[in-house]
Amino acid sequence: MARLDVTEMFHGISFPGHLHTQDSLKYAVSFPFLDTDILIVSYPKSGTTWLQEVVTLIRTRGNPGLSQTVENWKRAPWLEHYYSSALLEALPTTARVITTHLPHHLLGPALQHSKTKVIYVSRNPKDVLVSFYHFHKMANFLPEPHSFPDFLDRFLDETVSFGSWFDHIKGWTSQINSNLLHITYEEMSLDLHGTIKKISSFLQCPLVEDEVNNCVKHCSFSSMKENKMINYTLVPQEIMDHSKGSFMRKGKVGDWKNMFTEEDSRKFETVFTSKMMENSTLEFVWE
Repeated sequence: MARLDVTEMFHGISFPGHLHTQDSLKYAVSFPFLDTDILIVSYPKSGTTWLQEVVTLIRTRGNPGLSQTVENWKRAPWLEHYYSSALLEALPTTARVITTHLPHHLLGPALQHSKTKVIYVSRNPKDVLVSFYHFHKMANFLPEPHSFPDFLDRFLDETVSFGSWFDHIKGWTSQINSNLLHITYEEMSLDLHGTIKKISSFLQCPLVEDEVNNCVKHCSFSSMKENKMINYTLVPQEIMDHSKGSFMRKGKVGDWKNMFTEEDSRKFETVFTSKMMENSTLEFVWE
C-alpha cells in the first residue's frame, strides 16, 4: 500500500494516507478494548518509540529478546494503521500493547467502559515541533515541510498532519482516571530508572533492581539507535529516506534552541499562552 501522496481527512484531522484509510480510522475509534490491554498514547514525536520499548522491556522483565527480534510496530501496533486489525487479531488477548496518536475526543468513547491501562507521554512542544519538522524531511508519506518558519506557522495554526498538539494534550491530560498515567519525555530523560519503576508499578508488574537496570540499559538512546527493530531502518527507502536524516535523531531535551530564533520563540509563546491558559497546571521543561 503506497498512497504516499494521499491525505485522509477524518473528523477534520489530516492523516497520512500511506498508513491510514477511512476504514482503519473507523475501526480504531470503535475498537473493543479489553481490560487487560495497555494503550500507549502520544502526539507524534513525543517519545512514543521510547515508551514502546520501555513497556516491552517491563513486560519481559528486562530481557531484550523480544525487542531485538520483533519490530516495534508488530509488538505494539498502531491502532489506526490500516494493517493493525490483522496484527491485533493475531496477538494473544492478554496484555496486548497497542499504540495510538489519536486525540481523546475520538478515542475516549471506545475506552469509556474498559479498564485498559493508558500511558500518555507528552513532551515540550518546542522539541516536538523541531523533531516533527525533521521527520517530515525523511518521511515521504508526509507533506513537504518547506522552511522551518512555515512549518512553525502550520503547527501553531493546527493544520499539520495528526491535528492540533494543543487539543491533543488538553484532551488526554484533562482526564481524571486511575487507569491513566501521564509521563513526560523530560521525566524519562532526567530519571529513566525512576520512570521505569513508576510505569511498572502502574502496570502492576513490579521489577527487582536488576530487572530495572536491564530495562534502563536496553532502552537507552544509544541502544535503541542501533536496534533495527526500533530505528525504522527496515522501512524501505522510498517510504522513509534515511539519507535525509535518522529516525532516532538526537533524543535530547532542549534541542529546540538550535532551531528557534528569538522571533520564532516569541510567536510560539504568544500562541501557547493563549491556547493553554486554562490548563495552567501543565508544566513543561523548556531547557
